[in-house]
Amino acid sequence: MTMQPATPTVLDSPLARKLSAFVRLSTDDLRVVSDLFRRRRNFGIGVEMIHQGQTDQTAFVLASGWACSYKILPGGTRQIVDFQVPGDFLGLRSVLFRTSDHNVEPITPVQASEVTQRDLLSAFAETPRLATAVLWAASRDEAMVVERLVDLGRRSATERMAHFLLELGARLRLVGMGERSGYSCPLSQYLLADALGLSAVHVNRVLRELREEGMLTFQKGRVTFDDYDALVELAAFDRAYLDHEGPLLT
Repeated sequence: MTMQPATPTVLDSPLARKLSAFVRLSTDDLRVVSDLFRRRRNFGIGVEMIHQGQTDQTAFVLASGWACSYKILPGGTRQIVDFQVPGDFLGLRSVLFRTSDHNVEPITPVQASEVTQRDLLSAFAETPRLATAVLWAASRDEAMVVERLVDLGRRSATERMAHFLLELGARLRLVGMGERSGYSCPLSQYLLADALGLSAVHVNRVLRELREEGMLTFQKGRVTFDDYDALVELAAFDRAYLDHEGPLLT
C-alpha cells in the first residue's frame, strides 16, 4: 500500500514558521493566520504587485517564489531595497500609509495571499499575540535595512556580498528552505548589483574571488557555503539582529 504524503497545514506554512520564531502560536492564532490565506493569487515574473505612489494598496503574504521591493528614482534608475522570500509580507507599510512608497514585483513565479488593512486589524483585534508576532517581523525587517545601510556605507564589496548571502541563508533556514551548507537562489548578478550598489561586472569579480578563496560558490542557481566559518569571519556576520533564537513569548 502506497502512503500518501500528509496534506500541508498552516503550521507548515513559511509565515507560521517565521512568526513562530518569536511567538509560540496557539490553535486560535493558527486559525487566524489561516484566514489570512483566503485570497490566494498567482503572479508571473515582472508583474507589478505593488506600485510606488498608489493609494489604497493591499499587502500580500508570500507563499512561494521570490520577489523584490525597489524604488525608482526620478532619472529612472532603480535601487532594490530587499528581496522577499516565502513567509514575508509584501507591502506591509502600504496598507498603513496613505500612499505606497515602493514597488514590488516577482523575480520568479509566485503565489501570494492578498491582505487588506481590514484583514490585518481584524486579526490583531482577535489575537494580540499575532499582532505582537507581526510587529516582531516588521522590526526584524527594519534591522535588516540597518545592516543594508552598513553594507553600502562601510563594508567592502567582498564583505558586503558575503554578509548579504549569509543573511539570505539564515532567512531561508528559518522557513525550511535552506541548510547551513547553502540554498537555492534565483538571483541574477544584475539583481545583486542593484541591491548592493555594485556593477554587474564587480559582482562577478567578487563572486569569483570568494570562490577562489574557497569560501563560497554561487553557480547554477545555488549558493554553496564551502567554508561557512571563514565566510562569517570575513563578513563579521552576527546573526543576533535577525533574532532567530526561538520564541520569547510562549
